[in-house]
Amino acid sequence: MERKWYQSYDKEVKKEVDLDKYDNLPHIFDEMFHKYPDKDAFISMGHSITFRETDEQSNRLANYLTNELKLKKGDRVGIMMPNCLQYPLCLFAILKAGLVVVNINPLYTPRELEYQLNDAGVRAIFAWEPAMKTLETCLSKTAVEHIICTKLGDLLPFPKGFIINSVIKYVKKMVPSYNLPKAYSFSEAITLGQNGTFQNKEIDIQDIAFLQYTGGTTGVSKGAVLTHYNISANISQAGHWLRHSLDENSEVVITPLPLYHIFSLTANCLTLGSIGAHNILITNPRDIPNFIKTLKKTPFTVITGVNTLFNALLNHPEFKDIDFSTLKIALGGGMAVQSATAQKWKDQTGKPIVEAYGLTETSPAACINPLDIPEYNG
Repeated sequence: MERKWYQSYDKEVKKEVDLDKYDNLPHIFDEMFHKYPDKDAFISMGHSITFRETDEQSNRLANYLTNELKLKKGDRVGIMMPNCLQYPLCLFAILKAGLVVVNINPLYTPRELEYQLNDAGVRAIFAWEPAMKTLETCLSKTAVEHIICTKLGDLLPFPKGFIINSVIKYVKKMVPSYNLPKAYSFSEAITLGQNGTFQNKEIDIQDIAFLQYTGGTTGVSKGAVLTHYNISANISQAGHWLRHSLDENSEVVITPLPLYHIFSLTANCLTLGSIGAHNILITNPRDIPNFIKTLKKTPFTVITGVNTLFNALLNHPEFKDIDFSTLKIALGGGMAVQSATAQKWKDQTGKPIVEAYGLTETSPAACINPLDIPEYNG
């Protein structure tokens, strides 16, 4: 079969990659954690955790899920939170334990949440505190047995974490009153998970890793079944495409799109994480003034986003004060980037927006521009 897209490949890019290099996703994680142990992996609200800390804390959570909650291989575990340090720990823990990740939008209504929990067969869920009332409302109509509640500042040092949690609850009043007495706190889960040493689980490359829900274009949200092979293959493909433009152990990535969405999950957290990139997690990208402040004080090399986000940044008066001298790649996905937005971005940053296209069902990247394009090409 003639594959005309090969004509667009950089001469250094192989036409095929070894999709059998990894046994499962935890195999990729082990390589990443051992390669960059003391490098910062994730930062949120000014506090970083290293790859070593990510590994250790996620092992404790994996222990908790299997030893304390007695979850079995293949059981479904939900994650319902915005971008924060807790998210990657939960993600890695679930996958290490041989369980299935079910990502859930933390802004879901009770009806939407009830449907997804039942459709996926979720047995346990990590949820941030503002979503607990929603969870309480529909809990009796689901099969959820275990709840782990986290507050946004739980992994931040004192007094910062305490202040953030207090502001969210008492000043912004984002936490409706709820009654879930059997819910564990995130810190309790970490503490209970310290008992014993985590043992790697037997996970086949064809085992399910994610039930990733996607709205598509019609009807209710549907859970795309993604295996360890699906995701590891896409990490290998995308990683090989990126490796000639990015450097291991040195990239700083702005992550404003929610990690519960397939784009940010695979591009930022998994693919770029696998080369030792430092993910700067933006909890609320709709707060453009605070987002701009983060961009102004942090030299970064990669930013991912959707057209509406790029446009919102460009229209803020302080956007012109951001230093883009270290920027290597601005990656647009999730929706088509408009030419006017792309042109304005290039004019102000000196870098084009590189577009990628994919589907949740293709886990997700299907095609991407050459990274060295001089201009947006539509």
